[in-house]
Amino acid sequence: SKAQDTVLDLAAQEGSVEDLELQDVLKVGYRGIKSLESGGPEPGVGCAGRGVITSINFLEENGAYDDVDYVSYDVLGDVVCGGFAMPIREGKAQEIYIVMSGEMMALYAANNIAKGILKYAHSGGVRLGGLICNERQTDRELDLAEALAGRLNSKLIHFVPRDNIVQHAELRKMSVIQYAPDSKQAGEYRALAEKIHANSGQGTIPTPITMDEL
Repeated sequence: SKAQDTVLDLAAQEGSVEDLELQDVLKVGYRGIKSLESGGPEPGVGCAGRGVITSINFLEENGAYDDVDYVSYDVLGDVVCGGFAMPIREGKAQEIYIVMSGEMMALYAANNIAKGILKYAHSGGVRLGGLICNERQTDRELDLAEALAGRLNSKLIHFVPRDNIVQHAELRKMSVIQYAPDSKQAGEYRALAEKIHANSGQGTIPTPITMDEL
């Protein structure tokens, strides 16, 4: 199977987004999960956030959200330009989960995202659901993740251990749960999903910290 066509690529081929059909861009995968890639411009040209805005508007206008239980947006968190923050700003996202690790730049990016959430928390009602630590095996990583979560007025939702089975699944174009459903790592992702489900409505308004505090 080839890589999924993006909304912006197909729109460029067809002439405009209005010329696309929902089935052109929305693919159904494992266990009926629907997926769409918004896409972006050539590196160094234009605004990648435009793809996010264009895609969400297209999905809404074509009824893509009518029969789903969950909608999740996977966006580049360390790019906090207005386009990438659009799901937050427009009230499209209720809860934000920040995926981070124990490295300094990841902590820095997580704090920056918290600043973005705070900016729209009062006007849009969005909340910080919590932090998810994607282990990089740095020193005292769990301690750092929990400490930052506390300083941000949030909590560490789950600590995802590092496991090369993720790369094995990726090479086969599968998720870990599809590739190795009985593996320990698949169990970690199920536990994460259950925690996010149980955490609904318990998000907080974050309290970002200064660079010196970081």
